[in-house]
Amino acid sequence: MSNRKLNILFAASEVTPFAKTGGLADVASALPKALHELGHNVKVVMPRYYLINPDNLEKLPAPLGVPMGCMGELWAGVYRSKLPNSDVEIYFIDHENYFGRDGLYDNGYESYNDNGDRFIFFSKAVFQLAKMLNFVPDIFHANDWHTAAIPALLKTRFRHDFAYASSVLTIHNLQHQGIFDKELIKLMEIGWEHYTPFEFESMGNINLLKGGIAMADAITTVSHKYAQEIQTLEYGFGLQWHIQAHSYKLFGILNGVDYSEWDPLHDRYIAKNYSIKDMQGKKVCKKDLQKTFNLPQNEDIALIGFVGRFVEQKGISLIASVINSLLDHNIQIVMLGTGEKWAEDFFNHLNFYRENFGIYIGYSNEIAHKIEAGADMFLMPSLFEPCGLNQIYSLRYGTLPIVRATGGLDDTIENFDIETGKGNGFKFYDATPPALLNTVLWAVDTFYNHKKEFNAMQKRAMQEHFSWIDSAKEYEKVYEYALKQKGL
Repeated sequence: MSNRKLNILFAASEVTPFAKTGGLADVASALPKALHELGHNVKVVMPRYYLINPDNLEKLPAPLGVPMGCMGELWAGVYRSKLPNSDVEIYFIDHENYFGRDGLYDNGYESYNDNGDRFIFFSKAVFQLAKMLNFVPDIFHANDWHTAAIPALLKTRFRHDFAYASSVLTIHNLQHQGIFDKELIKLMEIGWEHYTPFEFESMGNINLLKGGIAMADAITTVSHKYAQEIQTLEYGFGLQWHIQAHSYKLFGILNGVDYSEWDPLHDRYIAKNYSIKDMQGKKVCKKDLQKTFNLPQNEDIALIGFVGRFVEQKGISLIASVINSLLDHNIQIVMLGTGEKWAEDFFNHLNFYRENFGIYIGYSNEIAHKIEAGADMFLMPSLFEPCGLNQIYSLRYGTLPIVRATGGLDDTIENFDIETGKGNGFKFYDATPPALLNTVLWAVDTFYNHKKEFNAMQKRAMQEHFSWIDSAKEYEKVYEYALKQKGL
């Protein structure tokens, strides 16, 4: 593989810590930093949403003109900062009409009806920004539907400006595809010849992610298993045949983990630090977690944690269907998250009459760390999970994951085998209440009746390593592949 250093422009709709709704934001922060460590020149660009305080950013003096077809040229402001603990520059596209709102994609109840316009504007602004900065990318790296127009724009509207650049599109979650009225083609200025069933057309509408898949020089997903799953009827969300047709340029690369943030030896949020060499601190963290959720403090009882969104994808209905049965056993369960109202109400009600159950509705980074450190096991029964990060955090904390074998969960968790002594967690395959119930009870039985094997598995789990540098090296190979598609 070539050792050349690349100019990479990384475009995403959300980036940690500036704005986040999901795993995309974590990747958009961590991957550019890892690529920078490997010697590449990386710049990140995102919208400047209302929640991002411009007082903490540097404003560039010149405005940015963005061509919007029949709407004429719209103007944007540009701010600059750096990713935390890094020299990687991040730029913010500021446009009051499009991004001066409380939400990123919706108002809390429904999606903004001009999301198509908003993110076509942002995608075009990415190219205009590169020209303003005199930055000549080798790679435009787009992410999910919000920036999926970039590969098409690179091959059409901006082909003369960036003739020697290639595009990579990463799919973080195929469920969200960016489907809008076909008139959006006019704002894109790519020509109606691209409005076909093989590119952007989808049942009379325009599908931005579909077009991006067709036009990108390379496509990635965030785990090997998910790259396979999105080509099937069950996980393809209607695009399985389209993705199969482009599978020759599809690569699965597992997300890494920021171990400077998630490591029990240095975690500033937990009651007592610990490591694989001295696990005593985990017992202190367990009692602290029990205290946090007003549970009886008992280090000998099996404690299971959950951190995540209360939505169907995360298996929240499965948990709701078995939790009363689980709580009839000698088990404590704590949950942190927010989501669908029925789920919040259901678990809140449960909290009133179950003394071995605790819940925090909302999100708290501190409590998330306390759960990872204090629980004995971590529950992730997702219906689908492109990569998943909490199961990887759990491994580092010696908190054994109980997962459904899908996507990145299947890639990272090896099922416990008492005969061979192998495994780093517990897996089930069918998305059914009995499968979940039986697997949790199996994990709890291992905790109580096979303590030696359970403790050995904790230490095996803590030795697992999923570094962003390793992931970034895989992205280097994809970038080289993408450049070769253009003979570069």
